[in-house]
Amino acid sequence: MKIARFSYQDTLRYGIVDDAELVVLGGDPLFAGFDTTGERIPLSEVTLLAPVIPRSKVVCIGKNYHDHAAEMGGEAPAEPLMFLKPTTSVIGPDDAIVRPTALSSRTDYEGEVAVVIGRVAKNVPAERADEYIFGYTVANDVTARDLQKRDGQWTRAKGFDTFCPVGPVIETELDTDAATITTRVNGEVRQNGPMSDMIHSVPELIAYASSVFTLLPGDLILTGTPAGVGPFEAGDTVEVEVSGIGVLRNTVRDA
Repeated sequence: MKIARFSYQDTLRYGIVDDAELVVLGGDPLFAGFDTTGERIPLSEVTLLAPVIPRSKVVCIGKNYHDHAAEMGGEAPAEPLMFLKPTTSVIGPDDAIVRPTALSSRTDYEGEVAVVIGRVAKNVPAERADEYIFGYTVANDVTARDLQKRDGQWTRAKGFDTFCPVGPVIETELDTDAATITTRVNGEVRQNGPMSDMIHSVPELIAYASSVFTLLPGDLILTGTPAGVGPFEAGDTVEVEVSGIGVLRNTVRDA
C-alpha cells in the first residue's frame, strides 16, 4: 500500500494511492490509522509533499554498501557508521535542492532507501524490527563533499536546508531483497544497485540505532547508498528511483 501526504485546495491531507486517484484518509496514518473519509481525489490535482516529516531526527548510515565504501576509501565499517541530519533538511518531491555555494563548491547526490519508523522503538532486537517499521520511502542524502572531507565529521556537510529530499510516497510493504536503487542526473544513470548488497540489513540498523537513542514514530533511517555517488550542478534534475516505491525527482539551484 502506498501512502501519500499532499496539498489539495490549500489543505494538508493524507491518502492511499489507488491507480490515478487518492483515497483520502481521516488523518495522519502514523497516529490515526487508515480510516477513510469516502473522498477520492485525482492525483493530477494534488501537490505531493514529503510523505513524512520526522518528529525528532533523520538517522543516516554511511558506507553501507561494499562498493560505495571502496569508492570512498578504506574498508567497510564493522559496525554501522551512523550520523544525523536535522529535520529542517527534509524537502519533498519537486522541491529544489539548494547548493550552498558561498560555503561549498561540490554538492553530491546519494540515492537511498529510507525506513519510516512506525512506533516508539528502544533496544529493539533485530528479529522484532519489522514490528516497528511503518514503511519505506525514497531519499537523497545530499552531501557537500568538500566540507565532509574538510571537517572530518559530517554534520555540516550533510545538514544544510534542502539536503534530505524524501518521497514521493511511503510504501508499507517492500521486498528489500528485490528492491533496486537507481539515481539519474538529467536522465543519465549514475547509480544502480540492489538493496541486497547492503552490509548491514534493515533489521540490524533498527536494532543498532535503537540501542543508542529512542526512535519515534515518523523518524527516518536512511540505509546507505550504492556506488556511483557524484556531483550535480544548478539547473540539473536529480531522480532517485526505488523499484516498488517510485521516483523522487528534484531540481537544483544555487543559493
